Amino acid sequence: MKLTGRVALVFGAGSSGPGWGNGKAAAVQYAREGARVVAIDINPAAAAETAGIIAAEGNQAVAMGCDITKSAEVTALVEDVATRFGAIDILHNNVGITDMGDLESITEERWKRVMDINLTGVFLTCRQVIPVMQRQKRGAIVNISSIAGAVINKYPYFSYFASKAGLNHFTRALAVQYARDGIRANVIMPGLLDTPMVHAQVAGQYDDVAKMVAARDALSPTGKMGTAWDVAKAAVFLASDDAAYINGVCLPVDGGLSCLAE
Repeated sequence: MKLTGRVALVFGAGSSGPGWGNGKAAAVQYAREGARVVAIDINPAAAAETAGIIAAEGNQAVAMGCDITKSAEVTALVEDVATRFGAIDILHNNVGITDMGDLESITEERWKRVMDINLTGVFLTCRQVIPVMQRQKRGAIVNISSIAGAVINKYPYFSYFASKAGLNHFTRALAVQYARDGIRANVIMPGLLDTPMVHAQVAGQYDDVAKMVAARDALSPTGKMGTAWDVAKAAVFLASDDAAYINGVCLPVDGGLSCLAE
C-alpha cells in the first residue's frame, strides 16, 4: 500500500468507451495502493463509473465533473477538494485528444481545441494545485503525454505532436521550479496501447479495427500493444515515495518502441 492516506486527483478518470482507459486504470490503481481518489471527468457518468469500481473493491473514491479547459471550473473543484480532504498529494493529468488530418485541412479552431485540452488544461490544473502542495511542502504531479511528444510516427496529427512535446517540456519546467517546495513532476509517455481512446480516435486510419490491432501489435518490439494497466502501475511508482528522487523525467512506457530507428 504505497499511497495509504494520500489524496489523488485524477483528471480524465473516465473512459471514452468500454474497457480500460489510462485514466480509469490509474484511478483504480491509486486506490488499490491506499489513496483516496477524486475521479474527475468532463463526463460525470464516466467519473461515477470509475468511482463505483473503486468503491466496489472496498476503497475510497468520489466522482466529480469538470471541463479542464474552463478555469473557473478547475478553480472551484480544487478549492472544494482541498477543503473537503485537507490535502492534495497527487495530481494526475490524463485528459487528451488526437485530431487527424493533413496540415492543409487543420483549421485554427481544431488546432486551438487540441492545445486547450492537451496542454492548457494541464496548465490550469497545475496552477491551482501547486499552491496547495506548496503549503503542504509535498506533492507529486504525473502528467500523461505520449511517445509522440518525443518521436514522430506516421499518423497525421500535427497538433497532437506539438501539444505533447509542449507538455513534456512544461512538466520539466515544473520539476525544476518547484523541487525545493517538495514537489515532483514527471511525465509518462505511453507508446502503442490498446485502449478505448485508440479505438475511438485512431481506428479511422485503418480499414477495420482488426487490421488496426494487428498493425499496432506488429510495430511493437514485444509483438503486442501494452494496456492501460502498464501506464497505471508506472504512475503509482512515480507518485510514491519509491520515486522520491525522480523528478523531471519523461518515462516511456512503450515496450522499447522509442529505441527503434526509422
